[in-house]
Amino acid sequence: MNATNPVLPPGYSAVPPGHVAAVVTSLEMLSRPPERPAQPFPAGVTLEPLERSIGAYRNLYRAVGTDWLWFSRLVMADETLQAILDNPEVEFLALRQDGRDAGILELDFSQPGECELAFFGVEPGLVGTGVGRALMNEAIARAWSRPIKRFWVHTCTLDHPAALDFYRRSGFVPFAFQVEVFPDPRLTGALPRDCSRHVPLLD
Repeated sequence: MNATNPVLPPGYSAVPPGHVAAVVTSLEMLSRPPERPAQPFPAGVTLEPLERSIGAYRNLYRAVGTDWLWFSRLVMADETLQAILDNPEVEFLALRQDGRDAGILELDFSQPGECELAFFGVEPGLVGTGVGRALMNEAIARAWSRPIKRFWVHTCTLDHPAALDFYRRSGFVPFAFQVEVFPDPRLTGALPRDCSRHVPLLD
């Protein structure tokens, strides 16, 4: 057992009161997958650089991630988040629908030879429209346009139920499972109490 990354025993493990647990699946692709047929963004939808300001970033982060309990960048210290936003090795792109930010693509090239798909998603109203597939095609093309050997991402059981299959169909292969336990952000005030209704609120 590693003290910094303990291994859970078989069977049930208790989760502290006021916390949430999620099974995290990490996936990777070690070579560029076969190119998919072009799937352009629909009329009125574009992909553009996201303003590298805390306000613009967190507004989009909330719009895309609130239903899935995205909270890490909301509770992160402003100076820490600004350092990430200022990092030239991280690409921040906004999917814009009729001039309004409606999706996020964050590619982190900070580690030599690899790219992390750090954040990826669209607003609830765009889920199932095909926009996500077009955005993923763009993510894959951008990642492998650099001299990388590994493109990776993680998802969890709090995400959209189709997320894991979507990543696998995109060419990612699972390589690790972990369990993440964290204070419920709906109880700490980081997110509204009435969001993420697919996750029971136990206070």
